[in-house]
Amino acid sequence: MAVKAKIAPSMLSSDFANLATEAERMLLCGADWLHMDIMVIYLFSFEKFHLFVLFDYVEALAKAGASGFTFHIEVSKDNWRELIQSIKTKGMRPGVSLKPGTPIEEVYALVEDENPVEMVLIMTVEPGFGGQKFMPEMMDKVRALRKKYPSLDIEVDGGLGPSTIEMAASAGANCIVAGSSIFGAAEPAKVIAILRESVDKAQGS
Repeated sequence: MAVKAKIAPSMLSSDFANLATEAERMLLCGADWLHMDIMVIYLFSFEKFHLFVLFDYVEALAKAGASGFTFHIEVSKDNWRELIQSIKTKGMRPGVSLKPGTPIEEVYALVEDENPVEMVLIMTVEPGFGGQKFMPEMMDKVRALRKKYPSLDIEVDGGLGPSTIEMAASAGANCIVAGSSIFGAAEPAKVIAILRESVDKAQGS
């Protein structure tokens, strides 16, 4: 079963002073989703962060109109079922992300649960800031996921653009987050089209 290509410009690379205009521009250029990273600097313990702050963001983003909420497995190992339920209750689509150093096996339970996540995001750079170099070794995780879950939405984020999309698409990624390669392009619509065509070709669409 072929999965649909979904291209998501990362707003981390946009002009923060004109977010509304930038969002509209990306949609006009053919974006399917808008990817918004939220990075929290916290002074409390790790446990207090993911038990309280994360759930506050579910509420806030739902009110803001977000259609999906993707959380990091690294901060949600003990309460992911509750978090998934909270996301779905608010009418959003739940996804789980993992950093480069986290084994892919850690997300299997979340995909196979009775109340599962609907997308897995493979970070192809270390999370924190845009413009990093794509890590091709992360494609082994993508391949493992695609083999195990043929109809799952598999997203990749970090260093994606025309020069790296073939690796990601051929490994099985169908949801592509791209920041500087889109926002830094003279013609963003052409870059979005290139990303989409690569996924469609790999999926046999």
